[in-house]
Amino acid sequence: MKKYFITGLLIWIPLAITFMVLAWIVGTLDAILLWLPTEYQPSRYIGFDIPGVGLVASLLIVFFTGLIAANVLGQKLVKLWEALLARIPVVKSIYYSVKQVSDTLFSSSGQAFRKALLVQYPRQGSWTIAFLTGKPGGDAANHLRGDYVSIYVPTTPNPTSGFFLMMPREDVVELDMSVDEALKYIISMGVVAPPTRRVERPALLNE
Repeated sequence: MKKYFITGLLIWIPLAITFMVLAWIVGTLDAILLWLPTEYQPSRYIGFDIPGVGLVASLLIVFFTGLIAANVLGQKLVKLWEALLARIPVVKSIYYSVKQVSDTLFSSSGQAFRKALLVQYPRQGSWTIAFLTGKPGGDAANHLRGDYVSIYVPTTPNPTSGFFLMMPREDVVELDMSVDEALKYIISMGVVAPPTRRVERPALLNE
């Protein structure tokens, strides 16, 4: 009975967690409908709430925003909007910091999160998974002697929080696994290990 019970859990637990995550995402995006006045909300005309309408609306908003921003007029509007935000002290700092990070992460030519690494952290002899984010810049680079790389060490099981470190290149080991495989490894707390394979590794960071 114990064997059958555990087998059943192994089937239902991933399904339940997947359902809860998707329900949270859909519920969060559905909240965008609350921005509409009551008389314009879909539930007023249909008579009941339809889960996922906010998700579809959010996707359409993102799509049409990108469509508008892709032309010359849209780019001018974006620059005008950014110039307006630049006049607000606190908002300016937050907006441009987040914008630089998002531009780096989603850039096809960027180096952020392109390689999975193995580093010793938080002490010698203790190893963890990290991601390459680039090379040190600004005045910090002037105080570092030698060849350094910038890395991000995520926490487990939530990789969205972590630590930014600048480490000597010789202290960093490039792993033969994709970023997706490394993320699964981190989120599963080491339970879901990537397959072992041996291939020739490219340079850690293109100059």
